[in-house]
Amino acid sequence: MNNVRPSPLAGRWYPGDPATLRTSVDGYLDAASIPELRGEVIALIAPHAGHVYSGPVAGYAFAAVRGRQPEIVAVVSPMHYPYPYPLLTSGHDAYATPLGTIPIDHQAVEELAQRLQARLGFGLTPIWQDEEHALEIELPFLQRALAGEFQLLPVMVRDPEATVTQPLGEALAEVLRGRSALIVASSDLSHFYPHEKAKQLDAEMLRRVEAFDPMGVLRAEEEGKGFACGRGAIAATLWAARALGADTVRVLHHATSGDASGDYSRVVGYGAAIILRTSASHQGQ
Repeated sequence: MNNVRPSPLAGRWYPGDPATLRTSVDGYLDAASIPELRGEVIALIAPHAGHVYSGPVAGYAFAAVRGRQPEIVAVVSPMHYPYPYPLLTSGHDAYATPLGTIPIDHQAVEELAQRLQARLGFGLTPIWQDEEHALEIELPFLQRALAGEFQLLPVMVRDPEATVTQPLGEALAEVLRGRSALIVASSDLSHFYPHEKAKQLDAEMLRRVEAFDPMGVLRAEEEGKGFACGRGAIAATLWAARALGADTVRVLHHATSGDASGDYSRVVGYGAAIILRTSASHQGQ
């Protein structure tokens, strides 16, 4: 496999040595205290800063699916770079991390692109050699938490508006329905507020997440009540999970960069949540 996206993050955003990375990620997973969960985890929400900052929070989200064996994982993240396209995917055949390569399910990518084209008039624009961290940062957690190999469906969102993200979520559900699948929404929360203000803003955003309110998540920023750089990814994932029968969201943990750095003057917020299907009547969806 020659068409592999090399990691621009290894050795910078997380350890570049495979043994060190395994130990580090396993430590975050081991340290997470997960309550008893009723139902099946359809999706999760995890932060995407460097592991030293967001890893202790991300560990909660991924510990909730430890040992699972999905055949496909859709990771929906923001795109922080100014590509002139609403929705993007990778043009590579696989992503590389120090823990190995993860193949991309091109059939699923193409099916999603076609369904989006029918709904929106545009699909997924492929890109190569991108520097986007928000999608890749989740991959070592998936490689250590999940029990078997899986294929990846990568989606990066530039336009977080509901007119784009609701059709994305609904189309994603159609692609994944009937498959052994997991969805990961990648998002940090508020950026560069004092710690106490950040906690207020993040609490409101996580309240809307836990209320299973994708429109509320999107409106929070324009209302100045809460912020999430991956709000489009979160909303799309909520819409997708609902279409797959999910009915409950549990917020598992919150922290800020100040909890890792000791600098509480300007912090970034991180939250971990899971989206569950608790009703047996929805098992076939």
